[in-house]
Amino acid sequence: MSCNKKPLVKVLILGDGGVGKTSILRRFLGHPFQGDYKATIGIDCEKKEMKIDGKDIVLDIWDSAGQERFRSVSPSFYRGCDCCVLVYDVTDSKSFAHLDEWRDEVLVQSNLRDPERFPFIVFGNKLDLTEDKQISTEQLSDWATKSGDTPYFETSARDDVNIAIGFMVIARLALERESEEEPYDERGDDIKIQGTPEPTRRKCQC
Repeated sequence: MSCNKKPLVKVLILGDGGVGKTSILRRFLGHPFQGDYKATIGIDCEKKEMKIDGKDIVLDIWDSAGQERFRSVSPSFYRGCDCCVLVYDVTDSKSFAHLDEWRDEVLVQSNLRDPERFPFIVFGNKLDLTEDKQISTEQLSDWATKSGDTPYFETSARDDVNIAIGFMVIARLALERESEEEPYDERGDDIKIQGTPEPTRRKCQC
């Protein structure tokens, strides 16, 4: 059956509790920052339309919404994912140390056909808390290089720094990965990023 609606890209947001995943998501959706979010147990799923290289797409963004505290994220959270945003808190070295665990969790739980090429991006959040920063940009860069040249941004949900561009980058990587399996015409210039993953499949809102 042909699919005439906008491509749907499923994006996971993962990381330790308290790193600001929900704040990042709400900022990306255009909401003002609130510093008093209460962790909830469940899965929060939001959609946002955006344009990538002249093409309209829909990001289907899944936030683990507190389940990460118990390592009890539902298998449905991972099913059919196209890419993942890994988040840590730049003022919390433990949350940075756990990035490998979250990355491995996605690769294991998602039952990917080609896990080594799955698109990840890292957000080092709470950049506004400069005096409390524990993880340097150099440490983040070293981790990203060792993890297959994973793209990364230091972000601030409070000040709305690098969040929109970060989602644009990971969405483009997911589409590029798909397009290598299915021709994707009329594409614009690509953002050149090292370690660009290759495609899985195209999903649409049919």
